[in-house]
Amino acid sequence: MTLSSSLMPPVSDLPPGLALRGPTLPEQAALLTTDALAFLGSLERRFGIRRRRLLAARTERQARLDAHEEVLDFPAETADIRAADWTIAPPPADLQDRRVEITGPVERKMIINALNSGAKAFMADFEDASSPTWATMIQGQQNLFDAVRRTIDYHDPQSGKSYRLNDQTAVLIVRPRGWHMTEAHLTVDGTAISASLFDFGLFVFHNARELLRRGSGPYFYLPKIESRHEAALWREVFDASEQALDLPAGSIRATVLIETLPAAFEMDEILYELRDSIVGLNCGRWDYIFSMIKTLGKRADFIVPDRAQVTMTSPALLAYSQLLIKTCHRRGAHAMGGMAAHIPVRNDDAANQAAFARVRADKEREAAAGHDGTWVAHPGLVGIAQAAFDAVMPGPNQVARPLPDSDISAAALQQPPQGTITEAGLRSNIRVAIQYLNAWLCGQGCVPLYHLMEDAATAEICRMQVWQWLHHRVSLDGLHTLTPALLHQCVAEEMTTFTGEKFAAACSLFLDLCLSDSPPPFLTLPAYDYLLAYDFLA
Repeated sequence: MTLSSSLMPPVSDLPPGLALRGPTLPEQAALLTTDALAFLGSLERRFGIRRRRLLAARTERQARLDAHEEVLDFPAETADIRAADWTIAPPPADLQDRRVEITGPVERKMIINALNSGAKAFMADFEDASSPTWATMIQGQQNLFDAVRRTIDYHDPQSGKSYRLNDQTAVLIVRPRGWHMTEAHLTVDGTAISASLFDFGLFVFHNARELLRRGSGPYFYLPKIESRHEAALWREVFDASEQALDLPAGSIRATVLIETLPAAFEMDEILYELRDSIVGLNCGRWDYIFSMIKTLGKRADFIVPDRAQVTMTSPALLAYSQLLIKTCHRRGAHAMGGMAAHIPVRNDDAANQAAFARVRADKEREAAAGHDGTWVAHPGLVGIAQAAFDAVMPGPNQVARPLPDSDISAAALQQPPQGTITEAGLRSNIRVAIQYLNAWLCGQGCVPLYHLMEDAATAEICRMQVWQWLHHRVSLDGLHTLTPALLHQCVAEEMTTFTGEKFAAACSLFLDLCLSDSPPPFLTLPAYDYLLAYDFLA
């Protein structure tokens, strides 16, 4: 699907070589200033080619893995880094205690509620929890600009309720989009800017000095990294930004999500590359499960069972979390736990108590294992998660906790999860993925479905599982072989109650993803083309 050629009206003060496309929003005048755009352009010109080369390297490596020409292992060439004794720079004062972090999209009311939730930190998510419409990305930046200055408020016209920040709020951490995404509404020398550089650059340009003045700092979560080379690129982006904006060296701080299987083999190296600016690593469990399927999915001996059966107690996922904790604590870094997808259930006390019990057990497991904090997706779960960590973590973190003696092998990280593949699991994946894609195309990136908070990561598991099961012609319940015809039938049956232009597009996109010989690395890439078509033609 190609983009419309419609452009914004000419802007006389755009820096040379930069162009804005698509609708003009009221917030742009204050955010996309000449100086801000010049800064964004400088980042893209300096780092854009290298980013694209690293993405090409991902594709080439995956081709070698698919062809059995390469196996995943800890890099021999960086053995000295793993063996040496070194630690990262100490974390800033307001990131010492991160026992509960809440995450969510960059919508105005949700930002206020998250900052007021009682969590230690709030991750404002431009990535998996947000659909990257131009309006969402620009308004999200404006919302964070106001939040940093504590001027953010919101009046709900339906309920009549007004929202403002409490005196004490969570520490703000921002997650930009991953290296794989672009922001098509801003081009630099004819090329769409990296979405990572756009989200990061616009936030740090407008807010870094103000955050430092208020005793905090520009803090980030870095998603979808696959290697130490990609971490090194972020380090250079940080250094260049600090110099260009006259910020103190090391004031930009980051936590890296280990949410890809290749990155699990380079945790030490990622910490080392970012050692002057990193604070910790995070078990991004849902993206990690997706990455396991994507990376090893063509192997007949690595077929993953129904999504509900793949938990953090599965041997490979347990090894992954143990390795992350051990690596982080050896280097003085925080080992953050993953997201609890369950959310409170209204009007059903039994279901609500069951959801709370699952969250409580998950957070107690993480705290007992040695994590320094965890994620929740809803303010109603902050207290449950905090109680789990308070029970075993009297100090601000568990970095000084003695390390386990056992080593985690490459084979341990690649054990296939055990379980069954069922028609019910197939139909659940269809319902969740298509409903999520529909919401994403409508501009909503974080969607409550069946008492779980679904985002792009969980939708990725759904579509990649269906692709893998179809690719290997698995047997459902030991009775029926999954074929393209059966997939079409199940999609038609599951979607009978849904109508509308976006649902048709979501169904089409889902089927394309599942029936492709080589599925795209992220569903957000082809989905972004759909999104842009709606945006540019609206």
